[in-house]
Amino acid sequence: MENQRKLGDFYYGPTHPMKPHRVRMAHDLIVRYDLYKHLQQRQPSVAPDEADMCSFHSKEYLQGLKSVDQEKTGDKRADKAEQERLRNNFNLGVADCPVFANIFKYCQAYTGASIGAAVQLNYGQADICINWAGGLHHARKGRASGFCYINDIVLATLELLKYHRRVLYLDIDVHHGDGVEEAFYTTDRVLTVSFHKYDGEFFPGTGDLDEVGAGPGRYYAINVPLADGMDDESYEGLFRPIMDSVMANYQPDAIVLQSGADSLTGDRLGKFNLTIQGHARCHAHMMKYGKPMLVLGGGGYKIVNVARCWTYETAVLTGQAGSMRADMPPNEYYELFKPDHSLFIPKDATMRNENSRARLDQLRSTILENLRHVRPVSGEASVVPSIPQAAAAHMAQQQRAAARQRWEATPSPSDPSGNRGSGSGRWTEEDEAADDPMDESGDTSH
Repeated sequence: MENQRKLGDFYYGPTHPMKPHRVRMAHDLIVRYDLYKHLQQRQPSVAPDEADMCSFHSKEYLQGLKSVDQEKTGDKRADKAEQERLRNNFNLGVADCPVFANIFKYCQAYTGASIGAAVQLNYGQADICINWAGGLHHARKGRASGFCYINDIVLATLELLKYHRRVLYLDIDVHHGDGVEEAFYTTDRVLTVSFHKYDGEFFPGTGDLDEVGAGPGRYYAINVPLADGMDDESYEGLFRPIMDSVMANYQPDAIVLQSGADSLTGDRLGKFNLTIQGHARCHAHMMKYGKPMLVLGGGGYKIVNVARCWTYETAVLTGQAGSMRADMPPNEYYELFKPDHSLFIPKDATMRNENSRARLDQLRSTILENLRHVRPVSGEASVVPSIPQAAAAHMAQQQRAAARQRWEATPSPSDPSGNRGSGSGRWTEEDEAADDPMDESGDTSH
């Protein structure tokens, strides 16, 4: 837990919506609700180095990421040229993915926690491991993307594959889990499932229904593309039958669950209408299968709601949900949870659910039909460093890579509807930070 507090010290910048401080807020609530008494706290023994991260990321990208922490040369022209190289080659230093102090240490901290948690599961030292600071699902082999620099999910999944034949990756972030899907797109050793908003324009622009994997991985990538206003009832009506079919057909040995809280109602970038209880039902449903499970954080840009969500989901994962009272105990951030200081948030009664019953039925029918092709993978667990490389080679040849490219380093226009935040689901410098109570009350994230 102390590692979670330290991770809250890193800082993307005053107007950037990604606030690692939300992890510290969740930590404080978890302690105040006495949930820590039901957790075994672990610190990663060794921070992952460049060699560890090279099991997925390219050496050139890692060297570029490490170099941004180094002091400038004093030669303005040379420094400007280096900054341009980092932007063009690695997407570092753009609005979505700024460079900031100790950025590589930040990556080591959240990635080390995810890999360390996977090791705990491999050795049977835990049934469920949680790293709310992890879940950075957009980072790609050689580029930062969507606030994500190192893909801790891919690295932790590769660790799990050393001891587990089949791993299920489940993503409930409002954004498509593109970086993880891409890494395992051509293998049946990992089945990826992503529930997300998709309209062809919302970041990252991928995750349509027909993206199902390739080669040996065909039908082992499942995308559930949704529209604005998705509520608890509609979400659960898809989630339960799809995930029950996944578990029955694929029979995974371990589960990785990315718990992005930007699918909650009221998020600055997401446009879903899920309550905290609805979001947490995904965790409760997957727990019933009794598989080793790694639970990670992810997106979430109304940080008081992120802290609420991950606190309640910690209660669900530790079997303490029934003891959680709605009125918050006194805590370090109590004033930020005004006016009602409640652990829970209501759905937006004025938000229209753009997902028609006919569309949801069609999604469910198509996905369940595709799942008929999925079978458990036989054979022994092993180290499989070639999996991401093979997937990357395939994806480099696909037009979807070109579609994604247009999102990188190119600010999108403000939401034409006049709403605060970008209608594309990505942040631009036009998106003010005033929606974030941490900024309304004075920035405390440094």
